[in-house]
Amino acid sequence: MWKLSGQPLLGGGGGGEEEVGSILEGESEEFCSLSPMQRIYAFAAILLAGFVCMFLSLIVFVKPIKFAVLFTFGNLLAVGSTAFLIGAVQQLRMMFDPTRIIATSIYLGCVVLALVCALLIHSKILTIIAIICEICALIWYSLSYIPFARRMVSQLMIQLCDTEL
Repeated sequence: MWKLSGQPLLGGGGGGEEEVGSILEGESEEFCSLSPMQRIYAFAAILLAGFVCMFLSLIVFVKPIKFAVLFTFGNLLAVGSTAFLIGAVQQLRMMFDPTRIIATSIYLGCVVLALVCALLIHSKILTIIAIICEICALIWYSLSYIPFARRMVSQLMIQLCDTEL
C-alpha cells in the first residue's frame, strides 16, 4: 500500500487497517524528519546499496571470507531498508511478530553463523553452507509477508520431494 499523504507507505504484518494506518503517523514522524518522498528515496538507495554489495560478493566468491562479509552486509542492508518506509520500531515489531519470530530468529542466527564461519573459523565449506542457509532463511522470512505463501511453498516442496510416484 503506497500512499504519500501521511498514510503508510508499506503495509505488512498481521495487523488491520488501523495498525497499518498509524505506522507513519506515529512512530516514524516523531523520530524521523524525512518527508514520505525522501523516505522512498532512502529506501531505494539503501536497498540498491544492499543489492550492489550482494552482487559484488559474487565477484569475490572464491574468497569465502570476503564473500560472506559482503553478502551478509548487503543482505542486512536490503532487509533494513524497509525501516525507512515503516520506521525502525515498527520494523522490529513486525520482525518479531508471533507469526514470523521463528523465521526471524533462524535468519538472524544464520547471519551470525555465516560471519562466525567466515571470520573466526575460516572454513570455506562451512561458510558456503552457512550462506546457503542464510539465503534459505531469508526467503522463508520474506515469504511470511505474503499471505499463504509459506503454506504454498511447503505444499510444493512436499509434492516435489514425495517419493511415491
